Amino acid sequence: MAKRKHCAHAEDSAASSPDPAAASAQQRAREYLNAGARLLAQHKPGEAAALLEDALALDPHNVAIAINLGGAYILQRRYAKAVPLLEAACQREPDNAMAWVNLAAAYLGRLELSDVHQQDRAIDAFERALLADPQTPHVNYNLGLIYKERGDVARAMAHFWRALEIDPDDRDARYWIELLGRSDATDPARSGDDADGASSSEASPS
Repeated sequence: MAKRKHCAHAEDSAASSPDPAAASAQQRAREYLNAGARLLAQHKPGEAAALLEDALALDPHNVAIAINLGGAYILQRRYAKAVPLLEAACQREPDNAMAWVNLAAAYLGRLELSDVHQQDRAIDAFERALLADPQTPHVNYNLGLIYKERGDVARAMAHFWRALEIDPDDRDARYWIELLGRSDATDPARSGDDADGASSSEASPS
């Protein structure tokens, strides 16, 4: 099965403080952030989280740190710990697409174990990422996976096609387009507008 794609990484953009002590703390926080981001790139989320937690303690309002730390938690499947951190980041910077991407991943958890409420919250957050930046990588792919899981093939295909428009080299999106296209062709009971399993009476708003 094609992999999920999430956990955006962010660079620090915090302004320096005129207070020398605060400026020193921010400098150390940036150093921890950079080291943590390198560890994330090396697929070492546990080590990254330890550094990023120190960074956040030094600079608790730094959104770039929150995005990276949230990503580290997600990679460790510590979703409940990631959610409040990333919700705060989205409140501070509501136009930060990367913050919404990671929040969506935290809301969703493992797709195959997620319920309708988790999926609805993830969809809302992914759509906020697209509002902030319609070209945000992997968002349409992840939306396609959610709708595929729900049985809404038409919406899934639309998002996989959009993912391929944004990144023509996205082999995972192409894989699902081809697979779902073959399924439609061989299943006379399925139409493009069929959304069996796409909704549930248990769904609740975010």
